[in-house]
Amino acid sequence: MRRAPAALLLAALLAGCGGSAPPDGVIRFGLAVPPKHLDPRFASDATSERINRLLYRRLVEFDEQGRPVPGLATWEVVSPTHYRFRLGEAGRDFTDGSRLTAADVAATYGYILDPRNASSHRAQFAQIARIETPDADHVDFLLSAPDPLFPAYLAECILPAAAIAEQRDLSTRPVGSGPFRLLDWPEPSRLRLQRRADGQVVELAAVKDPSVRVMKLLRGEVQMLQNDLSPELVDYLAAHHAVEVETRPGRNFAYLGFNLEDPVTADPLVRRALAHALDRDALLRHLFRGRGRTAESIFPPDHWAGAPGLVPYAHDPALARALLAAAGYGPGHPLRLTMKTSTDPFRIRVATAMQAQLAAAGIELAIRSYDWGTFFGDIKNGRFQLYGLTWIGVHTPDIFRYAFHSAAIPPNGANRGRYRDVEADRLMDQAAAAPDLETQARLYRALQGRLHRELACLPLWYESQVLIRRPEVVGYALAADGNYDGLEQVRLARDDGARARP
Repeated sequence: MRRAPAALLLAALLAGCGGSAPPDGVIRFGLAVPPKHLDPRFASDATSERINRLLYRRLVEFDEQGRPVPGLATWEVVSPTHYRFRLGEAGRDFTDGSRLTAADVAATYGYILDPRNASSHRAQFAQIARIETPDADHVDFLLSAPDPLFPAYLAECILPAAAIAEQRDLSTRPVGSGPFRLLDWPEPSRLRLQRRADGQVVELAAVKDPSVRVMKLLRGEVQMLQNDLSPELVDYLAAHHAVEVETRPGRNFAYLGFNLEDPVTADPLVRRALAHALDRDALLRHLFRGRGRTAESIFPPDHWAGAPGLVPYAHDPALARALLAAAGYGPGHPLRLTMKTSTDPFRIRVATAMQAQLAAAGIELAIRSYDWGTFFGDIKNGRFQLYGLTWIGVHTPDIFRYAFHSAAIPPNGANRGRYRDVEADRLMDQAAAAPDLETQARLYRALQGRLHRELACLPLWYESQVLIRRPEVVGYALAADGNYDGLEQVRLARDDGARARP
């Protein structure tokens, strides 16, 4: 019944409004938030990283199971501590006219490795002892210790060595060798990219309010939206004749984080009670309209290092109450918790639904919502009991060290829950030193079992990826991690042959 007001409001606002694509040949893509940095060395927000994938090339990409595959380069294992990468011919022309060579690869990784630059990416390359460039087409990485997963780390965007040396402002004037170049960025919320293969212009415009984004789509002011809409709006659009809705299973991992330095949430009985009190299936069914699947770990079961044998925590309010009683809570002494979330209306609605489910098990949950900067700052600094977040675009199992190792507590990593466990650390250290991927996978599965049993965090779900497009837009393929790579093939079906030019 909650859908009607929003649908009626949209219908009223759209009454009498025509909807046709502008005749200039530009493909317009609506975003929820604008990018912050187009220099990949400093970008940390999802929008910037997704756009940077269009502007730059990388040595390594990933297949559907998260395995590293050649991007700019193929590689050979000369020895367990010596990897040689050979650059191919494709994707080596920078937009300034220079050619991408081994020197550019060395300069990019050299910048990240230099401690003076304080790169947040530096930790994952700690095993690189030396980088050599025997010629323009080959790069040798020499490691301080063997690591069979090493090629998977080399997914950094490659920058021109000259631009790095000259300290150019690459955030507003990017120089990459990717499928697009930046045409202009006239305002923070709007930028225009040009596809290098055929001159097609794509405009990315950020509109914070989701209802306004939907109106712009139905009016033809934008032609594509991807994610960042409530299921209520997606359902409304799915029933609308002017647009088409596509979905696919996603891999971005949503979870409930615990502060394990807080005396209440540090209690494993309390965490288990929360796990049994929440009905994740009901939340997905009613709030997400079934567009998602429950998760038990960061990686889905079909990932090469996934753990398909993890048994879900069953929804069992009676068991939750019994666990709370064992922890000392009950009538007259209820468990009271506070959850922090962002000000996004849908995320607040999810938190409110969780609040109702927890109340049925005798848990009183207070919700505190903050703007993104304040919210994320509190999470990094440990100012929370519970919070909800999503890991986006994770491919390699070194995420476990980054998110759960006792040495990775911020600012040294993203162990925001302050999880400390000697056995988990041992498994992570053993996996990092394992001689082959099969052994690594076995150790990471054991680690995921331990994290799941101890509830280092409470896994929630993988939300589906959703694309809403006008019918004249064709050829866009949704990615499981929500990247924008489909823009490389997208086109206007009713294009008269003319292309927008700068």
